[in-house]
Amino acid sequence: MRDGFVQVAALTPAVRVADVDYNVEACSAAAHATDASVIVLPELAITGYTCEDLFWQDSLLAAAERGLAMLAASTADLDALVLAGAPVRVAAKLYNCAAALCHGELLGLVPKLNIPTYGEFYEGRRFSRGPRDVTLVRFAGYEEVPFGAEQLFECESVPGLVVAAEICEDLWVPNPPSTAAVLAGATLVCNLSASNELVGKADYRRGLVSSTSARLVCAYAYASAGWGESTQDVVYGGHCLVAENGRVVAEAKPLDDAALVAAGEAGGVRGAVSVVDLGLLAHDRMRMSTFEVDPAAAGFVTTLFDLDVVDESLDGRFVDPHPFVPADPARRAERCESIFSIQAHGLAKRLAHTHSKRAVIGVSGGLDSTLALLVCARAFDLLGLERSGILAITMPGFGTTSRTHGNAAAMSEALGCELREIGIAAAVRQHFADIGHDEADHSVTYENAQARERTQILMDVANREGGLVVGTGDLSELALGWATYNADHMSMYGVNAGVPKTLVRHLVRYVADDARTHGNAALAGVLLDVLDTPVSPELLPATGDGKISQKTEDLVGPYELHDFFLYQVLRCGFAPRKVYRLALAAFGGRYASGADADDAAVGTYDAETVLKWLRKFYWRFFSQQFKRSCLPDGPKVGSVAVSPRGDLRMPSDACVNLWIRELDELG
Repeated sequence: MRDGFVQVAALTPAVRVADVDYNVEACSAAAHATDASVIVLPELAITGYTCEDLFWQDSLLAAAERGLAMLAASTADLDALVLAGAPVRVAAKLYNCAAALCHGELLGLVPKLNIPTYGEFYEGRRFSRGPRDVTLVRFAGYEEVPFGAEQLFECESVPGLVVAAEICEDLWVPNPPSTAAVLAGATLVCNLSASNELVGKADYRRGLVSSTSARLVCAYAYASAGWGESTQDVVYGGHCLVAENGRVVAEAKPLDDAALVAAGEAGGVRGAVSVVDLGLLAHDRMRMSTFEVDPAAAGFVTTLFDLDVVDESLDGRFVDPHPFVPADPARRAERCESIFSIQAHGLAKRLAHTHSKRAVIGVSGGLDSTLALLVCARAFDLLGLERSGILAITMPGFGTTSRTHGNAAAMSEALGCELREIGIAAAVRQHFADIGHDEADHSVTYENAQARERTQILMDVANREGGLVVGTGDLSELALGWATYNADHMSMYGVNAGVPKTLVRHLVRYVADDARTHGNAALAGVLLDVLDTPVSPELLPATGDGKISQKTEDLVGPYELHDFFLYQVLRCGFAPRKVYRLALAAFGGRYASGADADDAAVGTYDAETVLKWLRKFYWRFFSQQFKRSCLPDGPKVGSVAVSPRGDLRMPSDACVNLWIRELDELG
């Protein structure tokens, strides 16, 4: 449970209607079948939900009270908070409650507030609406048990683990009790439910759970009744869900025939188990200025409990190696189209505002300039302008290869742009002479002089043509500072500024697939070759056989690692230790047998390699902030951005020592 990870289980044991002894054993067995730290069992699991008027029988209610004490005793050896449903009599009235158990103690009884008495539900015939205010009652052999809806259960040893309970219908009403509980500090809401199956209801239920977890920025565990409940008029499918801030992270689908029947015949259990990230939830709440939490909210009573602190295994939680790239082809295509449209509309507005009929762009035959050129073409189409107004300039230098040079030309021709070639070698050599630099010295001066000459050409041509220079640098390069200051770092509008490198590749592939579908084989062919070309600034001379000698990822590290780091650091605010741990889970071979969005094996890296490039990431992210502090305008397309006018207000001279020290402790 270090680093904010807590394993949560929503379980459905097989029950027998009104057979309390059997059900207690089934609930206990279910709880012992998982290593989860928080275990949620269904509504009225002690008796079965479908006892109907048997709930008026003293024998059943007395057995349920004894059964709850038995369940507390039988789960005393578990290092977990267990929530089980039971009928509870208080002052001659009957309540449908969630009982919170830990280490053999009954911590509290949370009654259901919203009692459905419509359609197939008749709860109002037997159960009373629970009080919000918390009082102390005697129950199940315990002298003073908190009873009331406004209760929280907070773990002293796991910061951020604050649990609230609501019961079935409570989730379906306009103002669920979980809203007040979360505003009082709850981070995990547990729903003990008995929701019957109807056509389409599972989809609605799933959406309700996921959207509630998103709206409340919380984890939500939902356990519904299943096998063994009476099927006299309805069927219960054992639908179990664990959601985290809008995302379902584990699910046991309802009426999963084989699993459901097998569990029932064997007296077994089924459910959804997953690790949830309370640290991520805390970060998201902290960032949202409109999310207000008042731990001292009037009426809420907090009961403390304690659990052993362990390193929770992440085996039950998917850690996405490529968080910016959806693995599902349909979702990926949809995201690519959305991003492409955002980029194109952003540029189109800037062109219209500046009354520019020309866009000037340096094309190298590499990924970033390819995407920027494609965006230019879409923007011109939006404005009804001829693509010949796009001036694509190729500027061969000392490291330009015939492959990239040819691709730049072929792509410009396929898109209908004007292509102009302006070599930079003579101008750069004159500059070397002016500043006294030896051309044989391939230092940073050698490289940056070429980059700045190219930018000067683009700016001056744009002035002459009355055009606008379109920048090509992407989000990953900006995060790493992998751009020459006042060279490719600068433009009049940077269309790729919000797009990480791993996603740039898929955007280009998306257009290539579309071109092939619509019979533009020439464009598709050149785009596919660009995708196969190593990422390089081509500022050092080519090899003897004319191939690229300078590969970016050999110098700064794999972009799939850096994009993963970027997401965890900026989107999630995680500390180096947690980023490292997540990276090992994502890239340490766990998904090596699977495939990423390109249907290629996910890259694997050992701990030493991950740590090496994570150090490089932090060092460059801090040291290169001065380049981001004066970025040109460009559109934000996702949840991570580095614009100094939007998402990232960071001092250029901040010290990285704190983060590096934590990494040193790891390695």
